[in-house]
Amino acid sequence: MKTLRDVNIGETVRTVKLHGEGAVKRRIMDMGITRGTEIYVRKVAPLGDPIEVNVRGYELSIRKADAEMVEVE
Repeated sequence: MKTLRDVNIGETVRTVKLHGEGAVKRRIMDMGITRGTEIYVRKVAPLGDPIEVNVRGYELSIRKADAEMVEVE
């Protein structure tokens, strides 16, 4: 299983599944990350947290813990 946290800078991936429960999963979905969405990884902070991505035409910073809940291909 490959997660959003494992994606390299400059790579585009597609969301397969969201893991997690309740409010955490809902927050990820509210940010625009849903199944089938394309995500482009722009950059990663020096210590690896957060990760900056482009989703649905806008820039988004997501924590590593949240990125681990997004399964991609």
